[in-house]
Amino acid sequence: MRTIITKAFFAAAALCSAHAVAIAQDAPMGPTQNGPPPAAEAPAAATPAAVPQPQMGPSAPAAKVTDCPGNPNPLGVSRVVEIDTTGGPGFGFQHYKMYDFLNPKEVVLTFDDGPLPNRTTAVLAALNAECTKAIFFSVGKVAAGYPDILHEVAKAGHTVGAHTMDHKDLSKLPFDDAKADIEKSFSVIHRAVGSGTAPFFRFPFLRHSPETLKYLADRNVAVFSTDIDSFDFKGGKPDALVKRIMANLDKRGKGIVLMHDIQPHTAAAMPALLKQLKAGGYKVVHMTAKTPIQTLPEFDEMVAKDMQGMPTALSDRPLNSVVKTISGQ
Repeated sequence: MRTIITKAFFAAAALCSAHAVAIAQDAPMGPTQNGPPPAAEAPAAATPAAVPQPQMGPSAPAAKVTDCPGNPNPLGVSRVVEIDTTGGPGFGFQHYKMYDFLNPKEVVLTFDDGPLPNRTTAVLAALNAECTKAIFFSVGKVAAGYPDILHEVAKAGHTVGAHTMDHKDLSKLPFDDAKADIEKSFSVIHRAVGSGTAPFFRFPFLRHSPETLKYLADRNVAVFSTDIDSFDFKGGKPDALVKRIMANLDKRGKGIVLMHDIQPHTAAAMPALLKQLKAGGYKVVHMTAKTPIQTLPEFDEMVAKDMQGMPTALSDRPLNSVVKTISGQ
């Protein structure tokens, strides 16, 4: 367990520098269309039968003043949208330009690469204090190391999607390897959360191939790009990050915002960012899925073997009922 956690932490720490290199090199992106690639492209491998899993519950209602203890004027959630992921729709105008569902001054908050202690947990605390919601695209290896944190993210009502198992550039991998990286992440994240997770996926470095895009369409998984990239992986101070995000939002007027919950300055910036969104008249839209991801048995078994001894679902007992100081301060 300690080895897994240590590897997860250093894997997460390495993600952002790799992301920065990719952006600096301005590597070409995959196609921007939704749905299948042209006929000349190689077809995706047949999808194995999915194991039946519980349906996701009804979407949470928008937050109200009375729903946010300790905060009489929360940012909250202006509306909840349910996504039918049949055929793999794409969201985020940087790559997928079909579904313009946001109204002016509406934002979707998204976070990649977590979960990590003291970072994802700080982001979660800031969101909870404003009774607002986000989408977390988790990396499988990191989720394997900190399943309790991801479990808390889902328990708080946030949407949990996948961001591959190892944060590799899938556009450069053979299709079978890319498929395994995708499916392992679905299985690990579902195992960590212990309940239905969303069929939402974001490609590392925002790069896909025609084959992986078609595969996710066949799997009925929605794919996400972004409208506003915070570039928080480049570092900097929290106040500068807030100013950059707000300036880009004010310029565009709305959008899906990409951030990283493994970044310490992002976690530190969240309270101020949420207050600035509220002051600027922005409203948060929470994206949920009509049905949960259906993980594949072969990858569930593979993950279960790799993670022997780790919990499949975590206890909901409060901290003070599990850990109690009996001496000292």
